[in-house]
Amino acid sequence: MFNGLFLRKMKKNVVLIGASGFVGSAILKEMLDRGHRVTAVVRRPEKIVVEHPNLTVVGADAADPETLAAIARGKDAVISAYNPGWGNPRQYEETLSNYPKIVEGVKRSGVRRLLIVGGAGTLFVKPGVRLVDTGTLPEAWLPGVKSLGEFYLGTLAGEKEIDWVFFSPAGNLGNMGPGVRTGKYRLGKDDMLFDEKGESFISVEDYAVAMVDELEQENHHYERFTAAY
Repeated sequence: MFNGLFLRKMKKNVVLIGASGFVGSAILKEMLDRGHRVTAVVRRPEKIVVEHPNLTVVGADAADPETLAAIARGKDAVISAYNPGWGNPRQYEETLSNYPKIVEGVKRSGVRRLLIVGGAGTLFVKPGVRLVDTGTLPEAWLPGVKSLGEFYLGTLAGEKEIDWVFFSPAGNLGNMGPGVRTGKYRLGKDDMLFDEKGESFISVEDYAVAMVDELEQENHHYERFTAAY
């Protein structure tokens, strides 16, 4: 009990990929607010406007395995919020091409833990039916949703060399009104979580809370999990 509590309170030294994005920036703030050390790996360092004594910003291509391995070596964990961009016409192809390279870079670094900002598309909304198969998602979202889902099911799920998690948000992430950090959430596994109104939602701030809780507590291993209110 003592050892577990001690480990949970230890500050981590973490590489964060995609720290300038919608989800990545929320995770960055949550980690810094809790006193963790962060090396933010971004293609455009000028997009990180936060200044903090525990923050190091590195301009680099995280999809280059050798580069990522050199940056991450000696760190406690890597959190990836990688997304080639929702407006990128090659989002589908680049996600499927680059995510295995990110995994390879983490493996080469010797870092034990990889936490990935997953998608909700592969969550089951009812037995045998995943969200991505319901026909309810906007067409513009499908390249990103499908590629991340294919990476998870086809590549990551079979990965045994590093201790990974794929953290799927609720069906709606921070887009049903102003985001609020309540510090409260419910956890699930492969089924989408709904509230008493039939809604599946979590603010990006509380998604970040849950992600950093997982970083600190290490409750999930080699698996996907999800969170919602």
